Amino acid sequence: MTKKWQPDDFPVGLYELHPDASVNFHMNVFYNWTNDNVLLEEMREVGKTAHNYETLIKRFIELGNESLKKDAKLRAAFYFRGAEFFIPQSNSLKLNLRDQFIQLSKEAYSITDEQHYLIPYERGYLSAYRLSAENPKKTLVLFGGFDSYIEELFRMSMVFRDAGYDVIIFEGPGQGSVLETYNIPMTHEWEKPVKSLLDYFKVENVTLIGLSLGGNLVLRAAAYEPRVKKAVAYDILTDFYEAVTHQIPSSFRDKLNIMIDERDSQTVNDTLAQLMKQSLMLEWALAQGMHVTGSKTPYDFLNGTKAYNANHFSHLVTQDVLLLAGQNDHYVPINQLTDQILTLTNVRSLSARMFTPHETSDTHCQIGNIGLALHVILNWMEQTD
Repeated sequence: MTKKWQPDDFPVGLYELHPDASVNFHMNVFYNWTNDNVLLEEMREVGKTAHNYETLIKRFIELGNESLKKDAKLRAAFYFRGAEFFIPQSNSLKLNLRDQFIQLSKEAYSITDEQHYLIPYERGYLSAYRLSAENPKKTLVLFGGFDSYIEELFRMSMVFRDAGYDVIIFEGPGQGSVLETYNIPMTHEWEKPVKSLLDYFKVENVTLIGLSLGGNLVLRAAAYEPRVKKAVAYDILTDFYEAVTHQIPSSFRDKLNIMIDERDSQTVNDTLAQLMKQSLMLEWALAQGMHVTGSKTPYDFLNGTKAYNANHFSHLVTQDVLLLAGQNDHYVPINQLTDQILTLTNVRSLSARMFTPHETSDTHCQIGNIGLALHVILNWMEQTD
């Protein structure tokens, strides 16, 4: 009998796996996407000794190869993804690890080539998968954020499919293969890839769900694409510039804002270069930010994030909207939930859900209790119908 996927197929719990907050979060992400207790315990051991990226990458690759020998495909996939996630763009291993992650994820979830689509877009293609229930209620379109691959979202997509929906997941500019294969950088004008996707599949009346930075992009797309009837910001990200600079030490943040406003790019770049040497998270975030957005310097990246501000378009959103937020999201300040609510002045209906530590879901995108977030989304979709 074919397995029927449920929200409860995600684990509950947030674990201390690494002393660095960002690395620890991403290790918990990999556990949440697999619900594999062997992976959890192995990562716990890795976190005790891997205190730099080189060691972390080496151990993840070793554990990935060991998992392959045991035919643990999904576990191997996420070890390779973990290594690839932290490897610099200049490292020739990166592409091979990415390919292994994608192939093993497809095999683990029995995703066929017939379910994969390449949609013409600018000078390349958008990558999409379609997983549909037998008699779907409606079409649900799902996409990730700043640094996710859609293959990570297979388990979540299965849950939505088995709840009765026609599910399309896709990567847009700056994401996955659109970035890595066709070198198309991120854009704040997310209505453009959404339009291409909806035109290609000829679908109307869709629910659009965006994860992480997708919580900003989903509302931008809804503001300009009338075929979107419901929008879910999972989680909210009202002001990307504030979220990024929130990672900068508070003692320097005000000075940085002034220097960026004054376009003092040289001082900004020099200062950030020093700060990157003191923080694994900042080093990774700025390097990844420049890669995803096609920026040449940290200053260019930071200044460019100002375009991702929901104040520019929130008043144009007229759909049913669901906002999710984690009370202790270490990426997105919680004040952005209130900020987003106040600017959605023309929506058909507005629901908001803040998740708390008591629910083990107060983190970014509810890592620690994704199943609860999926229950909330599915219930909201039924209620607004």
